[in-house]
Amino acid sequence: MRVDAAQAAKAQRLRALHDRRAPLLIGNAWDAASARAFELAGFDAIGTSSAGVAWAHGYPDDDSLPLQAMLDAIERIAASVFLPVTADLGRGYGDTPQDVARACEAAVAAGAVGANLEDSAAAGAPDALVDVDSQVARIRAVRQAADALGIAFVINARTDSWWKRLGDEESRIAESIRRGRRYRDAGADCVFVPGVTRSDSIRRLVEGIGGPINVLTVPGCPPIDELRRLGVARVSVGSGAARAALSLTMRIARELRSSGTYETLQTDTLGYADVDGWFGRRCRQRRP
Repeated sequence: MRVDAAQAAKAQRLRALHDRRAPLLIGNAWDAASARAFELAGFDAIGTSSAGVAWAHGYPDDDSLPLQAMLDAIERIAASVFLPVTADLGRGYGDTPQDVARACEAAVAAGAVGANLEDSAAAGAPDALVDVDSQVARIRAVRQAADALGIAFVINARTDSWWKRLGDEESRIAESIRRGRRYRDAGADCVFVPGVTRSDSIRRLVEGIGGPINVLTVPGCPPIDELRRLGVARVSVGSGAARAALSLTMRIARELRSSGTYETLQTDTLGYADVDGWFGRRCRQRRP
């Protein structure tokens, strides 16, 4: 398989957007409609949310969603927007470098031009993080597979010492820098450190890793202007938008159930024709 020129151009565009002079804002979608919402709001790239996609299919966010279901969601999202789409593939749907490379090849076939790959160990595993050499081998295998396909596939290598709250802040900084450098040397384009919020820690990670880093908009995360000053290359919302949408749905349901009124349902709600218009023929590249 070789990618077509349009998809290859999207990959190059996504890679170029990792400019440390201004953070790339990633809108993390879980279906075609949420992807279109981010696109119409002016975002430059779409990421899938592994949690959001899993929940939409009735699964927890624990790698139990079948790969084909994830690929189907990626394909629907990629077909509904003109923007580059990067896929959250969690641990990569496999334990070997070859397995992870095949999952990324399948994501390319579904329309993705990049992927998140995390180094958290599998649920129930004795170690909180995958051995760094094993993760390096996976990243290297993905890079080699992407090169063979003729695509500048953007690898966002996620390291989870902060997310897992391993050790104190100093040890998290040191381990994230150690892993981030190794992942960059193996072919990663960006290093994702979800959970870090203190400006000084973010600055040290940017300087220590020596390449683009991605932070997550968790509570306490500095505003975009501050992240720009710190040299952050990429900012993503993760499962936040999906959880916010579900929170609104719960508020609507509770109001209807408790008081029989519709105020929450009818406040600042998009019109039917407005949303339906997002999916006109002009807005679709292809229908899976």
